[in-house]
Amino acid sequence: MYDVVIVGAGLVGASLARALSRSDLELALIEPAPPSPPLDDWDSRIYALSPASQAFLERIGAWEAMDGARLGPVRGMKIAGDLGGALGFSAYDSGVERLATIVESGRVQHALWTLLAGQGNLRRHAPARPVSAQFQPDAVVLTLDDGSALRTRLLVGADGARSWVRETAGIAAKDSSFGQLGVVANFSCERPHHGTAFQWFRDDGILAYLPLPGNRISIVWSTPEANARELLALDPVAFCGRVAAAGSNALGALELLTRAAAFPLESLSTAALIAGRVVLVGDAAHVVHPLAGQGVNLGFGDSEALAAVLSARGPLRDAGDALLLHRYGRRRAEAILAMRVATTGLNRLFSAQIPGLARVRNAGLALTERLPVLKNLLVRHALAN
Repeated sequence: MYDVVIVGAGLVGASLARALSRSDLELALIEPAPPSPPLDDWDSRIYALSPASQAFLERIGAWEAMDGARLGPVRGMKIAGDLGGALGFSAYDSGVERLATIVESGRVQHALWTLLAGQGNLRRHAPARPVSAQFQPDAVVLTLDDGSALRTRLLVGADGARSWVRETAGIAAKDSSFGQLGVVANFSCERPHHGTAFQWFRDDGILAYLPLPGNRISIVWSTPEANARELLALDPVAFCGRVAAAGSNALGALELLTRAAAFPLESLSTAALIAGRVVLVGDAAHVVHPLAGQGVNLGFGDSEALAAVLSARGPLRDAGDALLLHRYGRRRAEAILAMRVATTGLNRLFSAQIPGLARVRNAGLALTERLPVLKNLLVRHALAN
């Protein structure tokens, strides 16, 4: 009998397993495709980790397991509206070392996966997939594709937006498309970025430059599907010119380091985070628009909160106890709702083609820029999540 079985060893599932591996719980982790060692090339899947997520990774030993030369500190941020409104944030003005850190997905996942090797209370099943589940009053019995059966007091779904665990447990989910693609690529840039992230709210979507170490950046261009397809069809020189021009040539000429790719932008919300002895974390529980880069930070917040609740349960308490799990649900409800409202609201505000609205939203940026107290409140909220 396991105390906790986690399905999915992406960033969120692996971080939860690592956090719980220091407890007295008996654990199993199921992953269909264990990560390969990262290559020297720059990963086009990057994340802006908040200081709160960094602190969590430090506590579980993952931060120091990564190559510091591949981490990009964000020390400032410049936001531009579509009619000239502007807003800037500075780590120095906010009294912090950095606003965020840019990391490569593959390197974080590899560091976490490596740390899980040899943990005495954790068994990794990889590659493996669950094929059926029986929900009993005192346990969940999970059958894997190799025919083995795992009996656990708590089943955790960390298996992404198309979660098998969520569907099998009967937790309703509502998903919707923004009608956009996120175009991603990495570049070397002519001028140094000085650790500054840039974001432009444009008629054709939202373009973000995220600073990588050295004179390199990663971009995410959230744009209508037609424009995204047009961008992907450009040759490398034309694509670089288009991205540089869209970013007001802020960093001079760009040179492509990784081939451009795109992914659909969707949102997902669930009716509940918990159903009986099943609990959801990460994208299995919520997907938000990437314009603020907060999706993975929400997921790490889930892992940290669930690990804290389970580790403090007491030696005799069932890990699947309903009151225990609802404590986790209460801890996460406010953060998830606040991020969903903020990201969806900003996307609608800057994509809506309503007469006069452009002037209002740009005036809002300019007003916030002139109110240091409000700016600092926004920064402090972002740093804590």
